[in-house]
Amino acid sequence: MPGPDQVVRFTAAGDRPVAWAALGAGPPLVVGGWWCGHLELDWRNPLFRRFAELFADRFTLVRYDRPGVGMSDPAGPLITSLADEVAALSAVVDAAGEKVSLFGGSSGGCAAMAYAAAHPERVERLVLYGSYARGAEIATAEARDSLLALVGRHWGVGSRVLADLFLPTATAAERDEFVRFQRAALTAEQAVRSLEAVYAFDVRDRLAAIEVPTLVLHRRDDRAIPFALGRDVATRIPGAGFVPLDGPDHLPWRGDAESLAHAVREFLGAGRRARRNGSPHPDLSERELEVLRLVAQGLSDQEIAHRLGISAHTAHRHVSNIRGKLGVSSRAAAAAHAATAGLL
Repeated sequence: MPGPDQVVRFTAAGDRPVAWAALGAGPPLVVGGWWCGHLELDWRNPLFRRFAELFADRFTLVRYDRPGVGMSDPAGPLITSLADEVAALSAVVDAAGEKVSLFGGSSGGCAAMAYAAAHPERVERLVLYGSYARGAEIATAEARDSLLALVGRHWGVGSRVLADLFLPTATAAERDEFVRFQRAALTAEQAVRSLEAVYAFDVRDRLAAIEVPTLVLHRRDDRAIPFALGRDVATRIPGAGFVPLDGPDHLPWRGDAESLAHAVREFLGAGRRARRNGSPHPDLSERELEVLRLVAQGLSDQEIAHRLGISAHTAHRHVSNIRGKLGVSSRAAAAAHAATAGLL
């Protein structure tokens, strides 16, 4: 059920209106750029709303619809170039009125990365989830062409195929609801053009220029954007931390959304706490720091044991001790701390 606390506002990217909404209080965290999004319809989704509220106690969560999508004049022209995506994001950042942190999810990560590379003075921290650097690597050319053709000719069937990709753990009723959401948010032509843009984005030449602290998160079994593409993004951004997450769901508000949100919150807030305390890791031994770095690279206990020549039991004990000393409840949050503390 839509909540009374969402107020939609409008800004403009050139002559194109951009709808945006804010929730909570604190430093602004701008989230957006999904290929298929809708401020009003998303807000009716209990899982989406619960995920948004995980941040609203500490941040002002700013969401927006891309021009031509959702509440941003859906009858108007759809933006399909990276430059236009960045212009829309820039308009929302300006509307937020101060330096922001960015949460770029899926194809929205491309706009977030390009904006952070061009405007480091406006970005406090950068979070990327389910992201990629080159859209052509998401799937083979044959698979991309087949999906585009299916969506264009049979949007009803195409929206079900996309639901299977994005929501592999969903119930039949949840898939049906997501199918209805996609068809309400986009026409068949808009869906094809949006997907074409997803595949066309290429930000590889921007990533080495990103100077802001960056955290990359990706689910290991993501069926929409392969895990390897998220790891590739992390290797290309100087000093970026990488947090592997379990599960196949592409949408961050599904699956273990709490662990994901905890890791992001830790990354966005722990740096300031660390500077106040004078040291980001005062209680960790050299061996524990070594293990923490490997956790942040996505290694399992067994892989850490093999790398360091210790038993899996000992590696597990080190990880447990690290989590206890850092006061975090998951490996993902520990990895986020490593990224924040400059250990990578």
